[in-house]
Amino acid sequence: MASEKVKIADIREKTDLELANRLLELRKEQFNLRFQKATGQLANTARVTAVRKEIARVMTVIGQRQNHVKGAAGKAA
Repeated sequence: MASEKVKIADIREKTDLELANRLLELRKEQFNLRFQKATGQLANTARVTAVRKEIARVMTVIGQRQNHVKGAAGKAA
């Protein structure tokens, strides 16, 4: 659970499998943070926002890769 901001360049260097695994980790962390917040045990509320933004970054890269593959397949046909 790194608290520093993850750069988009670092995310783009990862493979599709690594991105899928990271997304799964982030979703689990997001669930745990929401649970902690609901029970009043959350100390670092800024982490909720950071995790949400990192999920968005990972999903953006995944979507860009999928669009790139679709675009390349359409041009080849």
